[in-house]
Amino acid sequence: MSNQTVSPGALLAGRYRIAELLAEIDGARVWRAVDEVLSRAVVVDVLPVGDPRTNLLFDAARRAAAANDPRFLRVLDCDMHDGVTYCVREWAGGRSLERMLGTGPLTGQQAGWLAREVSEALENLHRTGYAHGAISPATVIITDAGAIKVVGVATEAALRSSGAGSPEEDVHALGELLFASLTGRWPGPAPAWGLQPAPVEHGRLLSPRQVRAGVPRSLDDISDRLLGDPPRHHAPPITSAAGLSAALSGVVGSSHEPPNQMDETVQVARQNGSIDDATQVVPQPGPPALDPTPQPTYDAEPNGYRQPQPAYNAAAETRPVRRQPPPPSNGNGRRRHDEPKPKGSWGGRILILLAILALLSVIAMAQFLLKGAMNNDQDNNSGGAKSSAPPQTSTTPSATGGQAKIVGAKDFDPKPDGNGEEHPEDVPNTYDGKASTTWTTMSYSKANLGGQKPGVGIIYDLGAPTTVSKVAVAVQGDDTSLQLMVPKADPNTSPTTVDGWKPVATQADQPEGTVNLTPSAPTETRYVLVWLTKLPKDSGGKYRGTISEVSIQK
Repeated sequence: MSNQTVSPGALLAGRYRIAELLAEIDGARVWRAVDEVLSRAVVVDVLPVGDPRTNLLFDAARRAAAANDPRFLRVLDCDMHDGVTYCVREWAGGRSLERMLGTGPLTGQQAGWLAREVSEALENLHRTGYAHGAISPATVIITDAGAIKVVGVATEAALRSSGAGSPEEDVHALGELLFASLTGRWPGPAPAWGLQPAPVEHGRLLSPRQVRAGVPRSLDDISDRLLGDPPRHHAPPITSAAGLSAALSGVVGSSHEPPNQMDETVQVARQNGSIDDATQVVPQPGPPALDPTPQPTYDAEPNGYRQPQPAYNAAAETRPVRRQPPPPSNGNGRRRHDEPKPKGSWGGRILILLAILALLSVIAMAQFLLKGAMNNDQDNNSGGAKSSAPPQTSTTPSATGGQAKIVGAKDFDPKPDGNGEEHPEDVPNTYDGKASTTWTTMSYSKANLGGQKPGVGIIYDLGAPTTVSKVAVAVQGDDTSLQLMVPKADPNTSPTTVDGWKPVATQADQPEGTVNLTPSAPTETRYVLVWLTKLPKDSGGKYRGTISEVSIQK
């Protein structure tokens, strides 16, 4: 048996039934196969007979056996059969980070959590004295459940003949992954992994926040400490996986549960696109087939590998187009004589518009005269005395009753106690009408925010002074304490310090669910602050507040 005779349907080493080709790496082939002894899917790396990487692959497989972190896909077998060297690894269904980033960058919470998961796995590996050697968007898999799996510990580097690598190189490569996840651009001089290169200025890579708006400042700082040469603001560089894990845990927490919508992001990435009732697909003609042999289909891209590329360019991507009913015609492109022309003309429309304007003018004049008559009656009843009250200059408050419209919101974590932001990119999730989307605080060591600050929260802008009678806040986790605060002075100005706000309603130690913050009397204000002063404990042992939806009642 040779590398060329290993093909779909072949039984390798009397155990592994070859199913489909996943990738080719410098002459080595990567197959999906079925372990007929244990009835499970596996990945099999196959080297040609006499390949000089044989000893490298055997050595890499032995080093990979030391990686006992469950986030690494294990090496199950490595041997030689009929002159063919093969290495068997675990299979994981899902999508590679490379494919995920092809549809756009991740959110700050998702990118930070993903990097922290990979960093913790590398931290455990580096303690054994070994390195992965080939961390890239292709070797990080997001499963259908949103969990992280890392492919090809040591073996990927052996197949690519890139050397065993070092822990420091692993950490730098993970910094590149974090940058790419935050921005959708690759931090290098040339395109890589389907991403365009990130911009540079004066020979220095721009930070993620300079490349893409909305990147959390804390993750921007961590990225710069990984890739900056040197880091900005004299910050110490991050060169170890342990240091990176600690830094990321301080931002996204230490929970191993996937962040909100991570599994939904994977499911969307798995789909080819949906077409509604009003669309149809117009296929583009492809090139003639060069090989009549049927090729296997590749519905998924597990384990970080793309399907092998054909020798010709693939057919152009089909795109949904909106159906347009054909215009009625007589066969030569002209309108039929019996077809009625559209009614109306510009002249008629102008006359109608002038009539409407005249009617509005009459109504406005009638209201003005009626108001003047009422004022005269009031003056007569009061003996002609005029009010000495000064004219009102404040904006008229919105009418009471019903739900107030939130026109904008901003996280509130003022300095010097805070760092200036608290996951700002997720704030819109609290008033999007979806209970499944959330905003979370940073993680803290104690329920009272580690004793570092009095609280954190979100300021909501109602657009104009509005009478607020109640604010309903949907929180997750038990024992959340929160306050409703309004500006002490000008209700049209949002204070920039905690001292500029005053509490008008407080709820302490509230269970998960909707918490109603009701002032003792309706309060007129443009800005309201939902202020968290005590946070619930998360599954990772840290403390973090979560708000899924906020509703403000007039």
